[in-house]
Amino acid sequence: MYTVYGHPFSQHSRRVVTLLELAGLPYELVRVALDKGEHREPAYLALNPNHQVPTLIDGDLTLHESNAILRYLANKHALTDLYPTEPVARARVDQWLDWNQCRVAPAVLDVVYNKMFAGPHADAAAIARGEKRLRELTPILDAALSRRDHVAGPRMTLADISVATNIFQLGLTGDAPRTASITRWFETMSALPAFQAALPQT
Repeated sequence: MYTVYGHPFSQHSRRVVTLLELAGLPYELVRVALDKGEHREPAYLALNPNHQVPTLIDGDLTLHESNAILRYLANKHALTDLYPTEPVARARVDQWLDWNQCRVAPAVLDVVYNKMFAGPHADAAAIARGEKRLRELTPILDAALSRRDHVAGPRMTLADISVATNIFQLGLTGDAPRTASITRWFETMSALPAFQAALPQT
């Protein structure tokens, strides 16, 4: 059984839980109280010195970084529909995983953290920076989804799971992109029982 340290308001945690649910893999979810600073306490830092969630424990392996965890699980359990082994197909999935983490995630953090979680410490300049970045990135995702059913090709892959968690996160503050293609795709993703199982309970 896997142990996942995470938090339901962390999109990075939710994408790992979504994959575990989708693949029917047994796991225990340990909630890290981010609001109480538990991610910065010595006990958790011993697991993840980056003071981030999620962290996956698999026997002697302790693994950080959500997309790395997705790749690990897909490789270990031969989830080739979600993470193809054919080089070109895999490269397309990896491209979107990296695009999501390197380009989209910082903008999502700027907007959602400061609008929803920072309270009186919210950074208006960060919000403006994130919103500007999202205006630049939304057409890239929209163009891809206007040509195909899923982010990296005709079928759902790890890339869809990863990107969809960021789109949901933006929805917490009303900033999710609402183009026809993105909406159609996101409705498909968000209807998955595995996706629903990972959502914060309100």
